[in-house]
Amino acid sequence: MFDPSVEPTVAELAAQAGMDADRDLAAAYAPILLLDAREPFAPLTVGYTVFRRSVHSPSAHRYIELERRGKGAADTVIEYAIWWDWDITHLYELEHVWVYLDTNGEVIHAEGSRHGRYRKMLANGAPPLTGSRLTLFVEAGKHSLAPTRRSIEALAPFTRKLCLHHAGLEGVLVTWLFKGIIRAKSPEADRLVHTYLERYAFDPSLEFSRAYPIPAASLVPWPALFAWIPRRVAWWVFTLRQAIPPNQRRFFRIARRGASAYAPENTLAAIALAAERGADVVKLDVQHSADGVPVIFHGPDLSRTTNGHGPASQHTVSELKRLNAGNGESIPTLEEAISSCREHHLGLYLELESEAVIWPVVQAIQHHRLHDRVGVCSYRPDWLALVKALDPRIVTAVLLGSPAADPVAMAHAAGAEYVHPAWEAGTGEPLTVPSGEWVQKVRTAGLGIICEHDTCLCHLPSLRQAGVEGICSSAPDQLLPRPG
Repeated sequence: MFDPSVEPTVAELAAQAGMDADRDLAAAYAPILLLDAREPFAPLTVGYTVFRRSVHSPSAHRYIELERRGKGAADTVIEYAIWWDWDITHLYELEHVWVYLDTNGEVIHAEGSRHGRYRKMLANGAPPLTGSRLTLFVEAGKHSLAPTRRSIEALAPFTRKLCLHHAGLEGVLVTWLFKGIIRAKSPEADRLVHTYLERYAFDPSLEFSRAYPIPAASLVPWPALFAWIPRRVAWWVFTLRQAIPPNQRRFFRIARRGASAYAPENTLAAIALAAERGADVVKLDVQHSADGVPVIFHGPDLSRTTNGHGPASQHTVSELKRLNAGNGESIPTLEEAISSCREHHLGLYLELESEAVIWPVVQAIQHHRLHDRVGVCSYRPDWLALVKALDPRIVTAVLLGSPAADPVAMAHAAGAEYVHPAWEAGTGEPLTVPSGEWVQKVRTAGLGIICEHDTCLCHLPSLRQAGVEGICSSAPDQLLPRPG
């Protein structure tokens, strides 16, 4: 077992590399990376693997095939696994380049990674070379690779959104390669990463004026890098935990039912206003119509917030749409809410109000690929367990309806990552700030904490001091940092 307080350095890693023919070959063809002028992060080290036969890659989810590449069959393929400590949205990045050589050592083909997939790195039908070295453009913040500037420019709106609005939101990354190996991920670790990376949010320049030729000194055999990575990630989390006290950690600002203090709850207007008032996430309630469409509405009876009567489940979606949900707003469908949240760069925190919506909610998350932007909560641990059974990647939170509930037992029963004490929401009782003992119990179990604060703004400093991961409020602007 390694000590996370001891930094695993690049110098230590390089000392293991030694010199061999494969390293010399990898150094001769090491790519040149063209970085955005405002890019805050540079590669730290590179793991190499040399293939002389077709085989599965040890570091990427693909098969390396030497036959039928470029002008003919490749004799050798060099794989570069390029390590960054930081991607603008999460802790660590591993991008890949593959250089294909013929028997004469000529580069005949090249491929590179781009948002989880690999693509040909060809410009005008040939690998873009500077001498023998592949020269590639690097997407700002996200570090996907492209053979031409135009390919990167096509990503510009998406890249800008991530670099400006999503800095740090994904926390600690754990890909298929490191599942069960990187153990540093937790809700607390994710908030630490969010806090750190938000300071680096930037607007990409699309000027690729910084050339980074991968130096020979940074090249190490892939097995050495693979063994080093979990230690490096754990050290970063340990370092951030020591450097960032709980009251300075960036928590999720969650707008309950949208900015419902200022607009009709659970409506598109409340969602849009939540974004305007500084929310990161909106908490929305999901029910279903009589014809099975997931809709956004809270409570057992329509009369509480609309000019309708009876349960939403007794009306078709077209009937629900004709109701006035306040100020002329209508009841949104889940699809409309997702579209609005994406438009306004908001995450979703969906509360299940009926068992019938579980599968449609899971399907919507999968269809829109929202796993890193959606959480699901419920007072029913069995419903959350079903969500996890349908898709273990979906993050869940168990709502606690009583101060007497055991938060760890409830979360474990549900398979949830978060606990959300919310008993005052139903009783009208004043908020009880979690005690230090309660917080420590939850933290020791590796769980995150989401709290409410609407009853009294005086509780906010105490919630921040507890280092909770998220705070719900119908007035999300009250959660913004105060000057001074």
